[in-house]
Amino acid sequence: MEMTMRWFGSNADKIKLSEIAQVPGVKGVVGMIMDIPAGEIWPKERIKALKEEIGLSLKVIESVNIHDDIKIGLPTRDKYIENYKKTIRNLAEFGIEVICYNFMPVFDWLKSDLDYHLSDNSQTMAFIAGDIPANPQEIIDRVQAADGGFSLPGWEPERLSEVRGLFEAYKNVDEHKLRENFAYFLKAIIPTCEEVGIKMAVHPDDPPYPMFGLPRVVKNREDLDWICNVVDSPSNAITLCTGSIAEDPANNVYEIMTEFVKRDRIPFAHMRNIKFLPSGEKDFYEAPHLSEYGSLDMYKIMKAMYDNGFDGYIRPDHGRMIWGETGRPGYGLYDRALGASYLNGLWEALEKTNQ
Repeated sequence: MEMTMRWFGSNADKIKLSEIAQVPGVKGVVGMIMDIPAGEIWPKERIKALKEEIGLSLKVIESVNIHDDIKIGLPTRDKYIENYKKTIRNLAEFGIEVICYNFMPVFDWLKSDLDYHLSDNSQTMAFIAGDIPANPQEIIDRVQAADGGFSLPGWEPERLSEVRGLFEAYKNVDEHKLRENFAYFLKAIIPTCEEVGIKMAVHPDDPPYPMFGLPRVVKNREDLDWICNVVDSPSNAITLCTGSIAEDPANNVYEIMTEFVKRDRIPFAHMRNIKFLPSGEKDFYEAPHLSEYGSLDMYKIMKAMYDNGFDGYIRPDHGRMIWGETGRPGYGLYDRALGASYLNGLWEALEKTNQ
């Protein structure tokens, strides 16, 4: 297992690489290039510069976003799929092993509050269904007002500026059609991944159920099984985000982790804890990583990974803002560093008790 932390680049992240390097047990960085629009090829020179700048291990890229034409199934999708295949080849040339991506329409993730205050005066993110506005444009306005000058991961300001047009483009895409388009994409790119040794690791939907009438196809165990089977290849894999899967209480995150690690389909995992609220069955906030602070047993999750031979990459996900830190919601340094140390401690205990 290799512990990593996500970093958005020197022009987009106030956290320094030198600070990440000081976090005990963190061996690598999960990188990205934020200013390349979805559908365009990632140039070799940009990837080379990123790798040289990071210095630490760079084996995972998150995210190479999927162009809407692919998700919608427009005739132009083949052009963007060919661009994606060229990006896969370029990334492989510089030692990238895993690409984390998602197949969510319009919104890559949704929260109702990016500045939810806990009793200890830390700030976190929350999803409270009753606070989600009926008009999706209000969601975009909230994010843009709260991002503190940073682009939030998965949110492309130029693309989302015309949200009404996006909803119109997706109006005929139901779950069946989205699943067909997803299968088309996977069947096109996975042979390239097999050739160059890269694993495409899809991130579960966040939240893992439909919102604003938009379909979801990566929301539960059955969906993950379908994905693995539609192109039966080790290169067709999953980024198991414990928080996203567990946001639907019907999903048993421990059983899902056990099954797909055992099947060797989880090369990368996002480790986060969430705390369900009494206001609604699916209302929650992003909690500290320690099990006692959330609704998930992080030891049980890590044990499921260890017992079934996990040997991939993990990162602590969605930390709170603590000790006066400000910045991109969910991606402060301090709480994620605490999370990394805690997760590394659990893993060390598992290793030593099984020697």
